[in-house]
Amino acid sequence: MNLTIKYYAFLRDKAGVSSEVIDVDIRTAEELYNLLNEKYQFQIDKSQLRVAVNDEFVDFNTSLVGNDKVVFIPPVAGG
Repeated sequence: MNLTIKYYAFLRDKAGVSSEVIDVDIRTAEELYNLLNEKYQFQIDKSQLRVAVNDEFVDFNTSLVGNDKVVFIPPVAGG
């Protein structure tokens, strides 16, 4: 299934792109993160991230379907 992934902050730096469309055979946001983490070596545990699917925050065990838009949101600091 095709998924659109958006990256922010250091995740974007590690992936080298701000977004991409990938064709994968996975079921959950957790499986997707594990796949991307293996590919890009994000070096951050998923417990430190938020995940959104189609503009709504969800749990990592949320099922994905074709054409979903997925965003993994790292911690952000600023002032």
